[in-house]
Amino acid sequence: MTRALPVEPGRRVLLVEDDPGDAFLVEELLSEVGPEVELSVSGSLVDVLEHRLFASADCILLDLNTPGTTGGLDGLRRLLTADPGAAVCVLTGLDDEHLGIAAVGIGAQDYLVKGKADGPVLIRAIRYAIERRRAEAGLVRLREEQLAAAESVRLERGLMPTPLLSGSGVAARTFYRSGRTRSVIGGDFFDAVLDPSGTVHAIVGDVCGHGPDEAALGALLRVSWRALVLAGVAERQLLPKLQEVLVSERHDPRLFTTVCTLAITPHGAGGAGRGLVRLAGHPPPVLLGPPPRTEPPTVGLPLGIDANAEWAPREIVLDPGWSLLLYTDGLIEGRGRGGDEPLWEEGLLTLLGENAATPLDTLPGKLVELVEEINGGPLADDVAILLLSDEGPA
Repeated sequence: MTRALPVEPGRRVLLVEDDPGDAFLVEELLSEVGPEVELSVSGSLVDVLEHRLFASADCILLDLNTPGTTGGLDGLRRLLTADPGAAVCVLTGLDDEHLGIAAVGIGAQDYLVKGKADGPVLIRAIRYAIERRRAEAGLVRLREEQLAAAESVRLERGLMPTPLLSGSGVAARTFYRSGRTRSVIGGDFFDAVLDPSGTVHAIVGDVCGHGPDEAALGALLRVSWRALVLAGVAERQLLPKLQEVLVSERHDPRLFTTVCTLAITPHGAGGAGRGLVRLAGHPPPVLLGPPPRTEPPTVGLPLGIDANAEWAPREIVLDPGWSLLLYTDGLIEGRGRGGDEPLWEEGLLTLLGENAATPLDTLPGKLVELVEEINGGPLADDVAILLLSDEGPA
């Protein structure tokens, strides 16, 4: 049971006490030092439990010898079983002070010995009990959030891809940063796979939106694309099939996904290779040059917009030693050097030209650092980078 914590601690107090004299004394003491306290009295723990009187109390003063219990700590255990979030201060007799200490050990917030507590001590014990329960509840919620976040991180890391390029002659460097707080993956995705025919396929994509549902959809699209490639589906059919998956699995019919796909036939001995690029509303890949440049095909509609959409290919020549940068638009939509316009593709090409000497292994991370420096802080959107390069004949 989740108990709502009081906004004004100590206002509503329930006294479980069968002795009218003791009950009257508590009422008098509280009226002197805490006139704002609303005290209700019950002479039976059975009535408290049966009618859930504890639910409306901010603090419960419980006499351990109230009728309806077998004595000792039985009543406290029954009360805490019914309401684990209750702030309880137990009342003991002079000869039962040891029970008060034991009561704190099993869940009470404090204890008072009858006849030794004046008004200030009583009101302080009530407020202390509530604040201690508030602190304990806060720690429990924090721990639950930490466990949930850790579980989410483990799950999301399991969804991050490892490019399958062994024996292809193509190397991959990657970078990923989610725009969501305390999240590992967002709606952006990437992958690279060697198909059964020896062609290297690569993809970067961006599901519109930034929530966990979009992240899950992005992971599903990536895994589906990989399965299609490894199953030997023809390159021209990959985007139509991926669009079918998107339309079938999206939770909102307005969701769309931008995608860039690339099919690379590595060069033979001394010759050039070729790459086949298709764009579905996505920025084109960058040939790192020198100089850095793009050779974009006609940009087709994003996936999920038109069931009959087509995505025209563009063939690019890949000279020996080539490098290709694929990325999502989170990299170029931050502030540019002019301040009034985003970085866009032109600004990215300029940055790449200025940092042409940066080793490929560190280029993706370095590039994000430079973009964030120009932006004046972290980028708001997800960023995915896939850097592919020629490693010589397979």
